[in-house]
Amino acid sequence: MTDDQLSTAEPATAPATETDPTVSALERELSAEGVLVGIVMGSQSDMDTMQKAAKELTDRGIPNEINVMSAHRDPDKVAAYAKSARSRGLKVIIAGAGLSAALPGVVAAHTDLPVIGVPLTSSMTAAGGLDALLSIAQMPPGVPVACVGIDNPRNAAALAARILSA
Repeated sequence: MTDDQLSTAEPATAPATETDPTVSALERELSAEGVLVGIVMGSQSDMDTMQKAAKELTDRGIPNEINVMSAHRDPDKVAAYAKSARSRGLKVIIAGAGLSAALPGVVAAHTDLPVIGVPLTSSMTAAGGLDALLSIAQMPPGVPVACVGIDNPRNAAALAARILSA
């Protein structure tokens, strides 16, 4: 496991199903048997906040993984993660992001799985996180992203649990 990835399930090797070598390599790296919810965030500085989603899911008995990947600094990794999510067994992706909050939308553009966006605040945030909230909530038609409250990853986890039980 890399420093950017924590998983609550034991890693397992699964065959790659995509022909894109970036997707195949990431799929092998991240493959974890039984993981249902992927949690991603754009920066390591968001980890303390986004860990609350992982804790909520774990407390509910829902296997999850958590990764740091930036839509701006590593767009190919984000695209590969989203493209391989279904074949790795994920059912829902929670994406936390601040400022321009591009991560949830980029993830949603590359998967047909439900994506839940968590707007995050930071020292550079405008209007207490309103910038991130609007970036996530105002997605164009055809690229749906659910949006929970600012700095509220526990609600994202609760929504993921409801989606899984539907």
